[in-house]
Amino acid sequence: MDSLMSTLLTELFYQTGLSDLSLGNLIMITAGLVLLYLGIVKKYEPFLLVGIGFSCIVANVPGSTLTSDGGLFWYAYQGVEKLILPPLIFLGVGAMTDFGPMIANPSLVILGAAAHLGIFVALVGAQLLGFNLGEAASIGIIGGADGPMAIYTTMKLAPHLLPQISVAAYSYMALMPLIQPPIMKLLTTKEERNVMMKQPRFVSRLEKIAFPIVMAFMVNLFLPPVAPLITMLMLGNLLRECLAVTKLAETASNALLNIVTLVLTVAIGSTMAADTFLTGSTILIIALGLVAFAFGTGSGVVCAKIMNRLSGGRINPLIGSAGIASVPIAARVSHLVGQRENRRIFLLMHAMGPNLSGVFGTAISGGIMLALLAK
Repeated sequence: MDSLMSTLLTELFYQTGLSDLSLGNLIMITAGLVLLYLGIVKKYEPFLLVGIGFSCIVANVPGSTLTSDGGLFWYAYQGVEKLILPPLIFLGVGAMTDFGPMIANPSLVILGAAAHLGIFVALVGAQLLGFNLGEAASIGIIGGADGPMAIYTTMKLAPHLLPQISVAAYSYMALMPLIQPPIMKLLTTKEERNVMMKQPRFVSRLEKIAFPIVMAFMVNLFLPPVAPLITMLMLGNLLRECLAVTKLAETASNALLNIVTLVLTVAIGSTMAADTFLTGSTILIIALGLVAFAFGTGSGVVCAKIMNRLSGGRINPLIGSAGIASVPIAARVSHLVGQRENRRIFLLMHAMGPNLSGVFGTAISGGIMLALLAK
């Protein structure tokens, strides 16, 4: 009887996923738990980290059918692989975004360009580490802090690196409140952090309606490789600003954006299986992504310091870090760092200018890379 029971228990054990559970699976399950902790407990962009962390855990449970061909998470990933979800994300972001701060102070567009130095630092670093030019360009785009653009560029230039690059891009976007403040404080003085900026000028409704139409035309004319993303961003913004289709604007900026974000984060996390993710190239990509973020943050702040000097002390250098394209996370970080310094300082609207221009900076960088390298 004991022998029969032992045999039955042994057979039952081998029918479960426990027999195939490896050290790599345990490491990635731990990584998923860390992401959940950062999202739920620390509140670091839970909209991103909860879905990624949860699906990372499920993807590393041996025997799970969710991530195999025909599984639910596999279908979610098709939306990423076929480049359906990234443009829809941009549609929702456009519908919830006020481009007024960028239109009101176009000089701050310079900060959106300056904060993209990290892209090219990571690109050069990736090549020195042995990645080919297409792979290096895809890795570099992580520094733009634009998840949909990173996915779009990678699918065109290095689709085999999509899991690593998408995870790095979205993870660092979520961790910006942890990564950026030390760099911002290191590069600025207390006096600079206490600069109070004047209220931006009023932007008319006509300007706000004309902007997405003109930008969509210009991008399709001069940057066709990234036109699907920016076109949807501008369509979403036009829905918001024309005031004629408020229900569509509300749907795009709320229900649709939430649904697409949920599907996208689940799809990204489901690619973090130990057998494909725990490689030497993954470690290098994650390290290069961090370097790109650090250099982008630093170059934006340094450029803002220069503009502050040239303007006679009217620009708070903290807004330079918002030139990274993650909207509105980067602008919010600039504002929060300013608030910790002085509760009377309100930088959010000022930081949105370089933050929004960073989206176009990443699009231009990605467009040039795709034009030169895509087959």
